[in-house]
Formats: sequence, C-alpha cells, structure tokens
Amino acid sequence: QVQLVESGGGLVQAGGSLRLSCAASGSIFSINFMGWYRQAPGKQRELVAVMPTGGTTNYAESVKGRFTISRDNAKNTVYLQMNRLEPEDTAVYYCHAKIRSWSGGPVPDDYWGQGTQVTVSS
Repeated sequence: QVQLVESGGGLVQAGGSLRLSCAASGSIFSINFMGWYRQAPGKQRELVAVMPTGGTTNYAESVKGRFTISRDNAKNTVYLQMNRLEPEDTAVYYCHAKIRSWSGGPVPDDYWGQGTQVTVSS
C-alpha cells in the first residue's frame, strides 16, 4: 500500500515562515502529481499548490508570491515553503498525490496525508 506522511506544521507569528514536508512510501510505481490542500474551520478544503510530474506548477491566488512548492522525486517527497504567513493561512494542511501502485491498475489513485495544523497568530 501507499502512505503519505506529513510533517512541519506548527504555530507561528504573522510574517513568519514554515516548511511542510510530505513523503510518499510503499508500493509506488509512479507519481502523477503531488500537491497541498488546506481546510480552515467552517470552510471547504481548497487547493494551495500542485506540482505535476513534468508539468506546470499551480498556486492558489491567495498564496502566490508567498508559498513555494517543490519536489524531490528521488525521495518521493513534496515540500511547501510558506513565507510571510498571515492569520488567514491558519488551517489544516493536507498533502495529496495521484499515485499508481505496483498492485493497482493503470489509473492512478488518490492518496491523502493525515493533515498537519498550521496556526498563524496576529
């Protein structure tokens, strides 16, 4: 099976920085893309940034210029560097990936991390 394990959340003051990591492990054949979503209390889960394998990176308008997504393909890991954090960035951040496993079919499956809390104080 495939697992996504996140790390790096926490409490930070407005204007500060945090770096999230998400490592995929298990029976991985290929990864189509990896990305980050977030969900604030009382709100729907929203896309933060996504990085397709060999494709164009996309960011939510609200984080452009402040957040940077990157990947280490050798480690099956995706990172989210978050700078100039704002209280509005407070949310649970989820790693998401579309992965083909060795035991799965030709269509990649969706996998989610357990979520990591990011809290930005004003």
